[in-house]
Amino acid sequence: MKYQTYLLFGAPGSGKGTQGHTLGSIPRFFHCPCGDVFRSIDTRSKVGQAFLEYSSRGELVPDDVTVELWKEAIDAAVEGHKFKPDIDILVLDGIPRNVGQAKIMDELIDVKKVFHLSCPNRDTLFARLKKRALKDNRLDDANEEVIKRRLDTYETESKPVLSYYGQDRITSIDATEPPAKVLFHILESVNDGANGMHESAAV
Repeated sequence: MKYQTYLLFGAPGSGKGTQGHTLGSIPRFFHCPCGDVFRSIDTRSKVGQAFLEYSSRGELVPDDVTVELWKEAIDAAVEGHKFKPDIDILVLDGIPRNVGQAKIMDELIDVKKVFHLSCPNRDTLFARLKKRALKDNRLDDANEEVIKRRLDTYETESKPVLSYYGQDRITSIDATEPPAKVLFHILESVNDGANGMHESAAV
């Protein structure tokens, strides 16, 4: 059974985590933030050890290991009855991070919508990331070189995921609007989609 999924997609600092967290508090949505998955890795498991090996060497973790870790977290949420796939919609942010991961995850998720939190103004993203890093006391992340590198990685590795899923599934939303307005646009699109599904079911 593939999980019915909404993806929150956008550059670092575009507000994916904020929107995911809010959506996750609404009944029938289950939010799985990728960052939390990696922060709570069980390093005793085989896949946890593999992840640790790569990251401790400063190497990129292979896509299959990343997806396997994510799958372990989802399986645990299903077993713990936090995520009920028969009635809940899965909300993801931070994964798939590239086309390789998207291809592997095709077997696991049925992506209904991709909400692209668009922010073409790089200065806005810069300011947001810097502010967030200082607020969370992550001084390394406030470094301009680090921020520039993260934004460059998004452009080269992550942005092609949008083309992979195709224009018909993408809803672009201006990420520079206030968070409440961004959420309103997401829910508006969700409701339109739900109405469309009911209509096609009735035909």
